[in-house]
Amino acid sequence: MHKLGLIRRISAALAATTVVAVVFTGQAAADPVQVDWNSAVGQLRAVAAGNPVAEQAVDRLMASGGQVTTAEQVALPAQPFQMPAQSDIGRGGGPGAYGTGLALGVDGFRIGFFGGPGTIAPNQSGARLEATWVNLSNGRSGTEVLTEHNNAPVDTTIRTRAISTGGGMIVAAVYGTLWHRWPVPVSEANPDGYQYQLGTISTPSFGAVYN
Repeated sequence: MHKLGLIRRISAALAATTVVAVVFTGQAAADPVQVDWNSAVGQLRAVAAGNPVAEQAVDRLMASGGQVTTAEQVALPAQPFQMPAQSDIGRGGGPGAYGTGLALGVDGFRIGFFGGPGTIAPNQSGARLEATWVNLSNGRSGTEVLTEHNNAPVDTTIRTRAISTGGGMIVAAVYGTLWHRWPVPVSEANPDGYQYQLGTISTPSFGAVYN
């Protein structure tokens, strides 16, 4: 029942995304891009094959009864994923809603992640945040690690390298672990003036975006 409900909610979110994609790409409204959720998640699962972490992440996504949101979509350079991630630390108050994936296109198509408590720590040693993606329009696919982040207050995301996805509708899931930090008084326990916390994603952030 949970899986069926999730598929229906994601299907509705994907339908909304295709309409927005048509508007921002200038495609004729009479010829909208159609996304088949069952086919999309099947392709994403195939991309994950052989990568146990990715396989488990997509399986958790499929089994989840989480709420899919239909937040307002925008054209690149930033499209938020429709389904936020869940994690063991949430936004700092315990397990729950954590953050969301993003499609970014300022200097090439990238997948990013935004959210969590405090800010993203500049040192991600011991953590690994990944994105598995497939372009439904041309069949290109892959898995990328999110590693790019500048140690500056204005940089609130962590991102992949620029990915050669080609144009079209892209389905992706972001999963893994991520270090966060926030300022605290300097002490023996916090010699650099920061408290650190590792977030572990329990249900990936999922989205369909248009490049």
